[in-house]
Amino acid sequence: MLEARCGSARAGLATTPHGSFRTPAFMPVGTHGAVKAMTPEQVARTGAEVVLANTYHLMLRPGEALVAKLGGLHRFMRWERTILTDSGGFQVFSLPKKEIGDHGVRFKNEVDGSAVELTPERSIEIQNALGADIIMMFDECTPYPAEEALAESGVRRTLAWAERCLRAHARPSEQALFGIVQGSVYAGLRERCAAALVAMGLPGYAIGGVSVGEGHELLCRVTAHAAPLLPEDKPRYLMGVGLPEDLLAAIACGMDMFDCVIPTRYARSASVFTTRGRLRLTHRRYRRDAYPIDASCDCMACAGGFSRAYLHHLFAANEVLSAILCSVHNVRFYEKLVGDARSAIVQGGYEKWRRGFLAAYTGEEQREQ
Repeated sequence: MLEARCGSARAGLATTPHGSFRTPAFMPVGTHGAVKAMTPEQVARTGAEVVLANTYHLMLRPGEALVAKLGGLHRFMRWERTILTDSGGFQVFSLPKKEIGDHGVRFKNEVDGSAVELTPERSIEIQNALGADIIMMFDECTPYPAEEALAESGVRRTLAWAERCLRAHARPSEQALFGIVQGSVYAGLRERCAAALVAMGLPGYAIGGVSVGEGHELLCRVTAHAAPLLPEDKPRYLMGVGLPEDLLAAIACGMDMFDCVIPTRYARSASVFTTRGRLRLTHRRYRRDAYPIDASCDCMACAGGFSRAYLHHLFAANEVLSAILCSVHNVRFYEKLVGDARSAIVQGGYEKWRRGFLAAYTGEEQREQ
């Protein structure tokens, strides 16, 4: 349900069997059924209302049959709010060795070395068994750069697979199946893919094949072109994005949902986000720094009084607590970012707020070193 607009930026409310979530929404990534270095309670305390889990990895280990036997993904993860599972397509197409055909993709199981085939039907079967609230169609993720002929082949296959996913979906009343718009950087291909998916009348739509090395400018251009092709009354999900400046640009284009490993991945390497830029806490300048990561932050690390000096020490000592505290902080930073964006949209001043945020975020000497 769309609640407010400011230019193309949107604020809304989406409802699933496990509750409602507000948009714009950032979804922390729990690849193997857990957000790295965080408990479900810690994730919830950041304000996250949706988490993402990975079909490819859960298929390989522990297997969807076990998850289903133990009560489904929500019970398995101990997460009571909304879950989205991706289709496994991005991971499969990222593998160095694979055989791609119209039927699906064959590859080697990285856990036990066995041969595995992932098809549209199999992807949906796994996601039906896992029981997430939002599931994704199996698509062909085109790499960047790609010649137009390769991108066109990816669109053709993505649309054929979308029809098969729709036919295979056994739980449409319980799980919202989103389509994925492919087409690389080619406007005509994006239009063709979007039109065909919209004609299927799906409950939501994603833009895929972005954040694959094309850079901020191209990402913005593709998103600005593709977003208006999607229905006004359905959630719009930009997959795998991204840095704060990417999220804010995409929100301005009319996108609603985002996921990325950046907050937790960066946290584990001592890189933390603040309203004044990014800090690398292993830098010697923080060895005696008594300030929290960000004085304006209300996360467990900052409000709890943990200093930059203490975190610097934890990283030097290889203490697990360093990753925990910084992951909690970074995820909270992202959740507050989209929450503040939502407030600005509702109040009718999104662009002014965005310019102010970016001026502070990019204009200080505290950029990562």
